[in-house]
Amino acid sequence: MEIIVLPTATDTAVVAADIIEQLVITRPAPVLGLATGSTPGPLYEELTRRHKGGLSFAHVRAFMLDEYVGLPAGHPERYAEVIRREVTEPLDIPLEAVQGPDGSAADLPAECERYEQAITDAGGIDVQIAGIGSNGHIAFNEPGSALTSLTRPKTLNARTRHDNARFFASLDEVPKHVLTQGLGTIGRSRHLLMLASGEGKADAVAAAVEGPLAAVCPASIVQTHRHATVLLDEAAASKLALREYYADVWANRPDWQPL
Repeated sequence: MEIIVLPTATDTAVVAADIIEQLVITRPAPVLGLATGSTPGPLYEELTRRHKGGLSFAHVRAFMLDEYVGLPAGHPERYAEVIRREVTEPLDIPLEAVQGPDGSAADLPAECERYEQAITDAGGIDVQIAGIGSNGHIAFNEPGSALTSLTRPKTLNARTRHDNARFFASLDEVPKHVLTQGLGTIGRSRHLLMLASGEGKADAVAAAVEGPLAAVCPASIVQTHRHATVLLDEAAASKLALREYYADVWANRPDWQPL
């Protein structure tokens, strides 16, 4: 696990984009894991800027982290629509190259099994983008999620629904159920890229990267990942005990050590 602290979310987005650009230009069929929410917004904006400068995403395949249950097709907050709006169209990734779990499926457990198998059939995810919730959730794996869980239906925590209400007209409109990649699914990605910004994430970040590995903080699985990069702005890193050490590691990073 590598923890990189930079002044702003814009700065962390640049480093995250460097990681993804390197993947895109070196692999013939790269597979990205896409997250929604406010956190990855600056990253997608930076990737769009690079795409306009000539970086092609035409050969990229992608998988979504999660999806709401019950929102109709075309609903602006359905994650398939958010990804299309914020990622697929700006980066010119072919629509058919992006997959997500179907929250409108008649048989939700079967749909989760199908989605898990689709990721496996694609050869797995090369770089998985993820944020962290204020209660320590990653994707929609709420506190108490099994550390080896696979894609499955979940009931949202009241705090998560409250945090996400800003995207809806009212709290009552926020779905109570979702389909989400499991912690075990995320753990199989070849590179986990976790981003966080803002003081509101500081407690969750400290618990995830410096606290115990525990189901009460699902994002703590970052500690067990074979290749995890945690990108934080100063505010999100403000409660880390080893903050100075992380800065020293970044300042003295050797040229031969890849991101």
